[in-house]
Amino acid sequence: MPLFDREFIAVPDDKKNQIVFKWPDHNIRKMTRAIVNADEMALFVNTGQVVATMGPGRHQIDADELPGLGVLIDFATGGNAYKAELYFVGTREYPRNPFGGRIDDVQDPQTGMIVTLRVFGDYSMKVKDPVALITNLVGTVDVSDNDAVTGWMSDQLLKVMRTHMTVQIVRNGWPILGLSAYTPDIEKEVVAAGNEQLASYGVEVIRMGNFDINLSSEDETQLKTLAKDTAYSRLAGGFQQYASGEMALGAGQGMAQGGGAVSGAFLAAGLGMGGQAAAPAQPGPTPPPGPGFVGGGAGYAAQAQPGARCPNCQAENPAGAKFCASCGTSVAPPSVSCPNCQAENPAGAKFCASCGTSLAPAVAHCTNCGEELASGVKFCASCGTPAGAAQPAAGEAPPAP
Repeated sequence: MPLFDREFIAVPDDKKNQIVFKWPDHNIRKMTRAIVNADEMALFVNTGQVVATMGPGRHQIDADELPGLGVLIDFATGGNAYKAELYFVGTREYPRNPFGGRIDDVQDPQTGMIVTLRVFGDYSMKVKDPVALITNLVGTVDVSDNDAVTGWMSDQLLKVMRTHMTVQIVRNGWPILGLSAYTPDIEKEVVAAGNEQLASYGVEVIRMGNFDINLSSEDETQLKTLAKDTAYSRLAGGFQQYASGEMALGAGQGMAQGGGAVSGAFLAAGLGMGGQAAAPAQPGPTPPPGPGFVGGGAGYAAQAQPGARCPNCQAENPAGAKFCASCGTSVAPPSVSCPNCQAENPAGAKFCASCGTSLAPAVAHCTNCGEELASGVKFCASCGTPAGAAQPAAGEAPPAP
């Protein structure tokens, strides 16, 4: 099209969804009308520098209105045109930009398993500084679609996910199977960190869309199986009891299918394990603490120890307390002091745990007839001798009758 046939410049209707649209001609006739829509900004660029900008509205392209154009006069046209690159940059919000990929191999704080996290979703972006976008990211090229901008933003978001997600999971102990419960926290963290990375390019993430953090099908199956086994073991009283129940259930299903599906050896093994399950469960080692599976109760979390009840006011006190927090009465368990080494032993102990001395209370005998005296009596029931006379000390033999 000849140079002087162009009277109006605007973004074509079929290009309005582009973040950056470059006007195809470098020679722009003086007094041409430029139409900049409400969600756009126009920039004149020469040798990599933005020399003039136009906000929303109808503009006459002339050095009187845009002083920066005075240095762009094209003398080859007799001074009737400007030689410059003209860009239209959209300033509205652009939603539904996809991103996703592998995050990292992460250790699940709940189970200790190493799993591979992935994320897929979309985000909404907006141009915050059109000048920075043109000079630092897009450059003076014909941007025919939005991939040059959104592709780079997606890479930055995925990088932020790799670093910050791993830190959050490890620091907060988030269980992998329950990450969707922390979506607001994840979104806030990723948006803030992502915009920090993108600030120099003049673009920003407004909000995250419907993104999903998930696992490979193999990892997800393993975690769900382990969660199920843990929950059922807790309900059954132990893994051995749960395994016995599973074997008995399998045997019953096999017999229902035709009897021959279950061999005698298998059935005997199931009955044997069932007998073991009926026996009192032996206490095993204390399981390690953990946050518990989502929706599955305490999981491997250690059970809280009961506190001490005050014998005076019946108030509950924390485990390990020595005195009642309400009345000051001692709540420490009673103990027996060894008469030989003075070591403290639990109440009811018969021998000292340190030196082996007998902790049985000394028995009083009558000094006259040697009869054993009941606790608290004042006279011997056999001979009437006063009980308070010459009581033997602990460890001494009673007098001969």
